[in-house]
Amino acid sequence: MHPTWTIAQHLADTRAAIAETDITSVSVLHHFVIEGGWITWFILIPLSVIAIALTINYLITIRRGTQLPASLAHALVSAAGQGQIRNILEVTSQDETMLAQAAFAGISHLGAGPEAARAAIDEAVEERVTKLLRKIEYLNVIGNISPMIGLFGTVVGIISAFSRICQAGGGMPDASKLAGDISVALVTTFWGLLIAIPALSAYALFRNRIDGFAAECVKLCDGLLAMVRPPEKKAD
Repeated sequence: MHPTWTIAQHLADTRAAIAETDITSVSVLHHFVIEGGWITWFILIPLSVIAIALTINYLITIRRGTQLPASLAHALVSAAGQGQIRNILEVTSQDETMLAQAAFAGISHLGAGPEAARAAIDEAVEERVTKLLRKIEYLNVIGNISPMIGLFGTVVGIISAFSRICQAGGGMPDASKLAGDISVALVTTFWGLLIAIPALSAYALFRNRIDGFAAECVKLCDGLLAMVRPPEKKAD
């Protein structure tokens, strides 16, 4: 076999493979984006971008390092072991983490008794948890409305398809236009589910993470109270 012919054949095969890849990528873009219509372009795709941005933001802000930092926990335990109540108040007064707010509330109410201190801790943790849950509620909203928007697009596409059939007057409607209406119906449903499943999964993940942080925070603060509170005297 002549070397020149082999090289030419190889180049032809390469061009064919590249062309097939381009056609496939264009076909995917066409089927799953362009044919989705204005509901996909202006509502569902922006919602997917917002959901991704919120998830990344929550991954950064709702984690152990921002709610129960290990360095702060070690500092509080060390100070409590030495009975340095004033030092604990100074460290936690300007700190916005869940652990710092709960510890500050508990130590601040220690003079009113252990029950008042525990109630203050529970209230501070509950307030922080409420703020975080309200924050991640956006993911829950996006996850619940996305399928509804997709269903709305499905209804719009089906109505358009039946309208074309009626306009054909008993004949065969334009197949390309009819296929476009059906594509709108299916693609919007696809995008609605594609957004809802990860958004609701992320919401559940963050909600469980927040609950776990709250339980751990209360347990740690109760331990701090036990360390700084003087032992009760036994009755004679």
